[in-house]
Amino acid sequence: MKRIFDILSSLTVLILAAPFFLVIAFLIVADSKGGVFFKQVRVGRNGKEFKLIKFRTMRPDSEKLSQITVGDRDPRVTGIGYFLRKYKLDELPQLFNIIKGDMSVVGPRPEVPKYVALYTDEQRKVLQARPGLTDYSSLHYVNESEVLAQSSDPEKTYREEIMPHKLSLNLKYIQEMGLKTDLKLIFATLAKIIR
Repeated sequence: MKRIFDILSSLTVLILAAPFFLVIAFLIVADSKGGVFFKQVRVGRNGKEFKLIKFRTMRPDSEKLSQITVGDRDPRVTGIGYFLRKYKLDELPQLFNIIKGDMSVVGPRPEVPKYVALYTDEQRKVLQARPGLTDYSSLHYVNESEVLAQSSDPEKTYREEIMPHKLSLNLKYIQEMGLKTDLKLIFATLAKIIR
């Protein structure tokens, strides 16, 4: 049932938003050098790696400096990238990941291998579920980059404070997983974005 919902909802949004996608693609290319999309290796269900797709919001090769974004005005973020990130529009291409089966609409946000390697056995239980576009941790840390901007050591803050808390919220989702929980999280995410 969940997989059918994922496919139908993703296809519907992709069809309706196709013209919008073209506008975003044009603005990205016009704003800075580089391609329209950014692909990054993430760890999915049962530890299987896949390439997560986003609209590119940073200048080329920015990831070589750091895999976390610090603050609203991280100098690596492009002008249009700031807008896309603010309204979470950079995440829309992940609908292709959902259709492909790498992701679900709702599920623990997929992490990069570098951080998954730090998981405890208990934390690795989050890999039992297909990763998603949104979950409890996405809602709680909707302004994660601003939190990191206030830290003297963003990398350490992410590893030792934010990531463990995110994983505890992911484990909560694993325990409550179901259609009712998914619908609640979808509507809460839409409301948060609109606000």
